[in-house]
Amino acid sequence: MSSKIEVNKESREVMIAEIKAFFSKERDEDLGDLAAYLVLDFFMEKLAPVVYNQGIYDSYKYMSERTEDLLGIQR
Repeated sequence: MSSKIEVNKESREVMIAEIKAFFSKERDEDLGDLAAYLVLDFFMEKLAPVVYNQGIYDSYKYMSERTEDLLGIQR
């Protein structure tokens, strides 16, 4: 399994558009496609794994709690 988080082309294009819109609105900067791609690449490399791992932990915790609930109805 690859340790790099990847997204499909369509999702990547949407994220690049969102980055460009954010920089335009919040920083009054117009980013080109390449600059927005590099920002996205940075976030995907440095920040996405943290968010992904938190999602895995939250799912594990939720499922563990549900399993405990299920065991509580044993006869």
